[in-house]
Amino acid sequence: MDSVKVLDAKGLACPMPIVKTKKAMDQINSDEILEIHATDKGAKSDLTAWAKSDGHEIVKSTEEDDVLKFWIKKG
Repeated sequence: MDSVKVLDAKGLACPMPIVKTKKAMDQINSDEILEIHATDKGAKSDLTAWAKSDGHEIVKSTEEDDVLKFWIKKG
């Protein structure tokens, strides 16, 4: 999965992963992919809901060693 930018949101509690994701999304172009790494368990539902409401698509999400990873394609 080719992401144009990786956002490290590990160790941040809600709502910071969303705030930082929104800022990072503003810096990339449509159809580009942002990769996010988070440790806040709430990020899974928060990012899913936020992406849907903002017209973005979560292309992939995984969990490795307590790190949630998301690849979000900008709408």
